[in-house]
Amino acid sequence: MRDLVSCFTENSINVSNPSCSTYSNNPCITPNTLSPSIQTSISSIYKLVLSTSKQILITVTWCRNHSNQGLSISFNNQDPSILPPFRLNTNSRFFRRKKGSKILDLEDSKGSKATVLWDLSNAKYETGPEPVEGYYIVVIVDSEIGLILGDSETVTKKMRDNIPMAKISLLSRREHCSSGNTVYSTKAQFCNGGNYHDVVIKCSVENEGRSFDSKSSISLSPVLCVSIDKKNVIRVKRLRWNFRGNQTIFVDGLLVDLLWDVHDWFFDSGSGSGCGVFMFRTRSGLDSRLWLEEKNSQKDKDRIEFSFFIYACKSS
Repeated sequence: MRDLVSCFTENSINVSNPSCSTYSNNPCITPNTLSPSIQTSISSIYKLVLSTSKQILITVTWCRNHSNQGLSISFNNQDPSILPPFRLNTNSRFFRRKKGSKILDLEDSKGSKATVLWDLSNAKYETGPEPVEGYYIVVIVDSEIGLILGDSETVTKKMRDNIPMAKISLLSRREHCSSGNTVYSTKAQFCNGGNYHDVVIKCSVENEGRSFDSKSSISLSPVLCVSIDKKNVIRVKRLRWNFRGNQTIFVDGLLVDLLWDVHDWFFDSGSGSGCGVFMFRTRSGLDSRLWLEEKNSQKDKDRIEFSFFIYACKSS
């Protein structure tokens, strides 16, 4: 697959008025099968600004596969060969320390340290690798609280009363999920303090009403629909041609660029198990293009924008 950014230029497909049409004999999904997708990995990147104006990136990743389930936390995109990330294996067979703390050295010349405190002893999960309640993860950097995840209010309130809070912003969230029938669902929060929204990505087939195949009386073509809170925000017909594109939508009063690339759903070496990429990216209403030039981006480096990626893989 080409680099994601290079796929979406000013000459990308106009999804509002798709003009291409073709007969598709390889639809993405069986029309009446709607079992939900399964999340296998969730990764969030936070920007931390300390009272000293020092900035640190914290990446939190939850993952689950056939053999284990776990959590990793890394700082400033550090080289894992030099400073390995903090890791927990939460699989019930191997994970014994469901509550504890650990001090980590950070990769800089000033000897910064981070303390990770966790309690997953009562964590509850749904279908994904990230717990939904009954847990907390706290990261303290240079005597300032940098990150609090979870819902143990009693514990975290005591910490906030005694330890200063750094400024924290969520920069991006990336989810990997798989489904046997190209229906993917998740929840997304597009700004700090904003509402959570139900996001559903669905690929089905529809009858185009004509046929280019003498052996068939109808023509079926894949159609992509993306909905937020049960309201369709895009509907892309003839997806085998319009497999890359973009659309601007409004969510919580924000301009959000929705970009997709499902090329590998159809053309991934004939395996039929490719990965589609969807990105929701907030931007200022003053931005006239999807991607600003680098020099213009530097002028607005203090403005917080959020990107939400969904890697939607087809399982066989």
